[in-house]
Amino acid sequence: MILAGATIVLDQITKLWILHGIHLPDRYGNKIEISGIFDLTYTENRGVSFGLFAGGMTSRVLLSLLSAVVSVFLIRWLTRIERPVTAYGAGLILGGAIGNLIDRVFYGFVVDFLDFSGLGFPYIFNVADAAINIGVACLLLDALVLEKRDAVKKEQGR
Repeated sequence: MILAGATIVLDQITKLWILHGIHLPDRYGNKIEISGIFDLTYTENRGVSFGLFAGGMTSRVLLSLLSAVVSVFLIRWLTRIERPVTAYGAGLILGGAIGNLIDRVFYGFVVDFLDFSGLGFPYIFNVADAAINIGVACLLLDALVLEKRDAVKKEQGR
């Protein structure tokens, strides 16, 4: 739960900085060039991660409801998780989901600004999106590697 809270705080602080600190939406091209591989580029994401499934009010409401339901599920699940990597993953996903839910409720879209197009990555994302993806990677690591390793150890009597 602490990791989820820290993720929400970091996500919202960075978005407030983009909107009200450096006023990125007001800059020409909504962009600040940082380096050859990374820029800050403001975009309003009305879909899910990487702008997928963008739509109107119906999509906004459905995505918000889905985020809320997933968050409730993750909160309940977090109270029962025993494995650290699984708990970290669930905490990151929960924090990311709530961070983006806050945006949808207050702005009607998710604020995205991290742009690694210089590396050939075409999507612009935010801290919450990164947390969700890292959280999913943690869950996959646990399910595909660590769980099997522990099962082998248990089978061998260690």
